[in-house]
Amino acid sequence: MSSSEPPTETPGPNAPTWQTQPTYGNLGEVRAHLLPSKACRPRTFEALSTDPQPLPPPLPKKTLTRAQSLPTHKAPRPSPTQAGETQKPLLGSHSVDKSQAGDDRAGPACPPEELPFCSLDPELGLSFHDLHRPEAVHAALEARQLESLRAMHVRLQARLLGGRPGPCRPGHGFRLLDRSPCLESGDALYYRLVRVDEEAWHLLAAKVPRPGAEEPHPWGLELQASLAPHFNLQGLCGLVPRGALPEMPWDQPVALAAEVPELTVAQWLAGAGVQPPAEFTRAVALLLLQLSAALAHLEARGAALAELRPENLLLVVPRGCTATGPLRLLLADFGRVRPRSPGPLGAHAQQLGRLLRELLGPVAPSATPLAADLERLAAQLAHWRPSAAQTRGALQTLLWGPGPALRRRGAPLGPWLQAHRALLVLHLAEQAAGGEVPGLEDWLCCGYLAEATEASVELALELLWDRPLP
Repeated sequence: MSSSEPPTETPGPNAPTWQTQPTYGNLGEVRAHLLPSKACRPRTFEALSTDPQPLPPPLPKKTLTRAQSLPTHKAPRPSPTQAGETQKPLLGSHSVDKSQAGDDRAGPACPPEELPFCSLDPELGLSFHDLHRPEAVHAALEARQLESLRAMHVRLQARLLGGRPGPCRPGHGFRLLDRSPCLESGDALYYRLVRVDEEAWHLLAAKVPRPGAEEPHPWGLELQASLAPHFNLQGLCGLVPRGALPEMPWDQPVALAAEVPELTVAQWLAGAGVQPPAEFTRAVALLLLQLSAALAHLEARGAALAELRPENLLLVVPRGCTATGPLRLLLADFGRVRPRSPGPLGAHAQQLGRLLRELLGPVAPSATPLAADLERLAAQLAHWRPSAAQTRGALQTLLWGPGPALRRRGAPLGPWLQAHRALLVLHLAEQAAGGEVPGLEDWLCCGYLAEATEASVELALELLWDRPLP
């Protein structure tokens, strides 16, 4: 996200030049995106006398009375880089596309008399006259909050995905870490191994077809190999060449998965019944939200999964997160992916409804309000057959609002979205100030509020509360 540059004026030949540069506070990049403020360097003169006479004494430091006219304008101070401190980015050290990152370049020079107005207002697209109109200020702040959420969503995704290993090349070495599989899914056995080259090593998983498993459909495997990285789709990075591992317990080339799975959804469900009902139902909703995102991606590519099986849905701990938080879901069963038949979307609705009821089995529908809402959604999926994208929108609404009470009162959705975007920005800023790292649920909520519109929320509420139950 790049900030718009303030207009410049051409100074006179002997006028001092004021340069600006970003100031970073304890809130890190969240604050930089939300309320960017500029600090001024000391004056520099274009022409200095060549006379050997001594230079005049430096000008006395001015008080910051002008800066105090704008509460959001920070006093000049050296940046962390200048002071020799290590700047810790909010969202990890993974590289991010510069087009999505904040623009840290210093803005153009501005004369001292315009400092109170050119230091911040052009960054928000405001003029001096706009400050007399609260609606203009509110609109500028709302637009900046939305841009900030989108930028934070991209950066959080880069950290949660981590660096992606490239394809296998000649010269790569392989080392098997365990002779026993680290995970047995319904259709494959996964073995941990390390791929080594001159520059780095990567922990990967060899995906070995399970003996006796159904023959995979080649169309789905070709689709998997052609897909760009997606947070909830298993990514591949080549094959283990024949003979690369003499001790390997398989006798054919096998695919290399970029993520080492830790559990299947079936295994997670077997041990998740001991969780408190509220915690368990929220975990179910977050898993179904990620699965619907993966299926929506397939539907957009003209593909459909023939059968949803919990034993073929993989779970991993998101990179940079603790194992106690929500898990990342990976759809890995591409051997059962087929071209989607023409017609309206909704090929996965009935399967999602059955899976949702299966996951909610240990919890009574009346145990929590969210459990009752998920049971209602399962019934709507079976009857109305919405697309996976519409199902995803309904799950987002159940997790983060707005709820049925707001729907019954006919409250406007635009102000609700604006208020919750501002609250999420403040929440992430408070986390950063306390040294906390945003997690998977923060990223999912950030994505919801960054992409939601009044129309999309209206559609989700209509599916959940307006359509009659079967």
